[in-house]
Amino acid sequence: MNIDLTETTSAQINSALVGARRATGTPAVGMVLTLVIVTDEGNHYDALKAASQASKEHPSRILVVIKRPGRSPRERALARLDAEVRVGNETDTGETVLLRLHGELAGHAASVVLPLLLPDAPVVVWWPEDAPENPAEDLLGKLATRRITDAAACEDPVGALRQRAAAYEPGDTDLAWTRITPWRSMLAAALDQRHATIESAVVEGEEYNPSTELLALWLADRLGVPVERTGSPGPGLTAVRLLTTDGVICLDRPNGALAELAVPGQPERHVALKRRTTAELIAEELRRLDPDEAYAHAVAYGVERLAPPGAVERAVAGSAAAEAPAAATESAESAESAAAGGKRKRPAKKAAPDSKPSS
Repeated sequence: MNIDLTETTSAQINSALVGARRATGTPAVGMVLTLVIVTDEGNHYDALKAASQASKEHPSRILVVIKRPGRSPRERALARLDAEVRVGNETDTGETVLLRLHGELAGHAASVVLPLLLPDAPVVVWWPEDAPENPAEDLLGKLATRRITDAAACEDPVGALRQRAAAYEPGDTDLAWTRITPWRSMLAAALDQRHATIESAVVEGEEYNPSTELLALWLADRLGVPVERTGSPGPGLTAVRLLTTDGVICLDRPNGALAELAVPGQPERHVALKRRTTAELIAEELRRLDPDEAYAHAVAYGVERLAPPGAVERAVAGSAAAEAPAAATESAESAESAAAGGKRKRPAKKAAPDSKPSS
């Protein structure tokens, strides 16, 4: 059921929601949280589609805040709220309200959203694009238990990670971090199978991919070893190599779907590591509403502390070059010792005719 409301108020929207639930035969509220999406007219369709799919796993009231401040002085002076209420149909597990805030009202989204929040239920705010520099200080962010951003949607993803670290508050998270959950799980499982000292690591991925940076930060923070971040054609993350005393643990995903895991002393095997949709990422974030301490430590580590490009390869090459002269010297000494031993045996052979053969 769709209900269009023009020049409306929050009270009228609440009344429309109650009437729609009764009309569809579901007067009880069976939703577990409120998901607020802050976006614009051009991006709200994709964001709402992803949130609706995630709501099948987490029934929720979805509030889509579309700000339309206007371009002309006359449009900016307006203060009008238009809404579209959707109950049932594709949102059969929840409710959806599209809120279009015109003119001056675009700057007061929190006052519009507050009366529409589910009582005694967590609130999650998601900025698909153009997130505030400090989400926790945003008026909508202050209403939320969890705040979701996406550094991949920024013009400068690495700079966005620095900003996230500087403004982090418990409850903040980023979809760039959510994208590497399968990678972190796979690498942790590989290290559990092979107990060896890790000396360094290399993470490969597309240029300007914040997920690559975050995975490198997580490894550097957790392992305490130099981690280098290198570029690749993609798509997304393509490979992680952990250099250990027993050999190289390599997780390689060249096509974005199937990865190959190589562990020293074990046969290589293929593992599913496909790139996930936005709906799957949002569904994962809605499973946990407590602060993500691992994400906090990763962004706080600092991108500037990662090893410069080529540093790990140069270190490995340098150690190999240092081992080569030592091996050559050892071989030369062995040859000289053998040669010297041969010369000492020759006088004994010359003295053999004067002595009697042993019985």
